[in-house]
Amino acid sequence: MELNTIQEVENTTVVNISKVLYSGNVIVTGGRNGEAKSSDGKLDIELTSPGAKGNGTNPEQLLAAGWSACFIGAMHLGAVKMGVHLPSDLSVNTSIDLASNDDGFFLQAHLQVILPGLPIDEARKVVEAAHATCPYSKATRGNINVKIEVVV
Repeated sequence: MELNTIQEVENTTVVNISKVLYSGNVIVTGGRNGEAKSSDGKLDIELTSPGAKGNGTNPEQLLAAGWSACFIGAMHLGAVKMGVHLPSDLSVNTSIDLASNDDGFFLQAHLQVILPGLPIDEARKVVEAAHATCPYSKATRGNINVKIEVVV
């Protein structure tokens, strides 16, 4: 098999990377009605289109799960720097919408960050810091509509 490499840098912000900490490698076959398997075997999941019958998940749910987990990690890092103790029952409820208009398909996100018992001022500061540092937030910034709601 002959491989050709295409590197897209036009209209893209290129960030200089000093060290790669982890590479997640997943092979998907069959698209939205297929399967996804990671190279380390830890992910092996059936995919189905949103709203379709079947036992699989879909890319929107996977993005929501990944972003939520990463956002919680970013909140913990930010809270330590700020000297804020986060509640043990915190959660992030993320919705990823597959939407369309005359120009085609798009994604949009709504993150509901739940920090029970934390004073609203502290909660907002932690969430703002997390949104500024979370790699998923950085990757989507300026590319999709994102709403973040803080619940205490």
